[in-house]
Amino acid sequence: MIDLRLLREDPDRVRASQRARGEDVGLVDELLSADERRRSSSVRFDSLRSEQKQLGKLIPKAQGDEKAELLAKAGELSAAVKAADADQHEAAEETQRLLRLLGNLVHPDVPVGGEEDFTVRETIGEPRDFAAEGFEPKDHLELGQLLGAIDVERGAKVSGARFYYLTGVGALLELALVNAAIAQAAEAGFTPMLTPALVKPQAMEGTGFLGQAAQDVYQLEKDELYLVGTSEVPLAGYHMDEIIDVSQLPLRYAAFSPCFRREAGSYGKDTRGIFRVHQFDKVEMFSYVTPEDSEAEHLRLLEWEKQWLTALGLPFQVIDVATGDLGSSAARKYDCEAWIPTQGKYRELTSTSDCTEFQARRLSIRMRDGKQVRPLATLNGTLCAVPRTIIALLENHQQADGSVRVPALLQPYLGGREILEPVGK
Repeated sequence: MIDLRLLREDPDRVRASQRARGEDVGLVDELLSADERRRSSSVRFDSLRSEQKQLGKLIPKAQGDEKAELLAKAGELSAAVKAADADQHEAAEETQRLLRLLGNLVHPDVPVGGEEDFTVRETIGEPRDFAAEGFEPKDHLELGQLLGAIDVERGAKVSGARFYYLTGVGALLELALVNAAIAQAAEAGFTPMLTPALVKPQAMEGTGFLGQAAQDVYQLEKDELYLVGTSEVPLAGYHMDEIIDVSQLPLRYAAFSPCFRREAGSYGKDTRGIFRVHQFDKVEMFSYVTPEDSEAEHLRLLEWEKQWLTALGLPFQVIDVATGDLGSSAARKYDCEAWIPTQGKYRELTSTSDCTEFQARRLSIRMRDGKQVRPLATLNGTLCAVPRTIIALLENHQQADGSVRVPALLQPYLGGREILEPVGK
């Protein structure tokens, strides 16, 4: 959530952010009104409580009619104090409810618009010219079946649409990717983590995934738990309700976890293969830094993602995501999109978001800086979303006979294998 003081001091900035996101601008005025009620009811409660305490000191000294009069007044004051206390709590709850509906303030340099209004920061690598090489590229599903690596038919039989099995070299390829990604992150100073796949509502709501993204979340109602769609959630919740000394920052974690998403708004989209699925594995980076360092850390996370995709030999572009496609927690987001030959376009492979103080305020994560205690900043960055990375690897490194070249980075994790050969060859 944003700072209420900032809202009061510069409401036009918050209105502009809401407008850029395509969200309800009227929410700002509702929140200002609720905050005013909260503050005025708090003042009234404190005033009545003070009067009640003063009266309490007079009653033991009074006699006769004076004491009876004071006791009657004390009864009236007690009722007024209870009513003021109830008003105060009601106003505070309403303020918090509205505050949680408000998205993070977007960075002023973020392009304004919807999903297609991003700007391209840079393009790295050149897509292969398969026509010049004399063959038509196969898509990832056909390649995966030739290699004995992907089985979507049995995935659908056992679990339904958008589920799959990775088999043989497919399973080995995932393990190679995960191990290589964790190794890169550890070398960069991240602490490797294995995180819970089930979290409490506080963690899910605190990271902003019960707002816009609620339709994609799997909930276990009997257990009051949620399946995570990304390990960003348990990584953000790791220091929930804690105060961290500034000397410990930055704190950086890299987690491998399963991820679960309903993909509720994607009916009919990317139904072939394993591009858009309900369950997948991912390696996620997460940073806790001072608010003053969040922009620089955001660029560092982006560089680690670029290093990863470059080492895999994938052509890709980096985009600055537009305001309407940010998600409620992010002030700014960069995506790395890899070229997918059979689709003839770039598709998202990694993403990194600067959430500034937004998640920290919701999760009550603060830092002690000298005598001052204040919220810190959180950032996240996908290093390897396994299925989409496998898609990009198979399609970009395929050869005419259906075999696939293995990038040098992954070869040590695949027993030195340089080529993935079709089954039976």
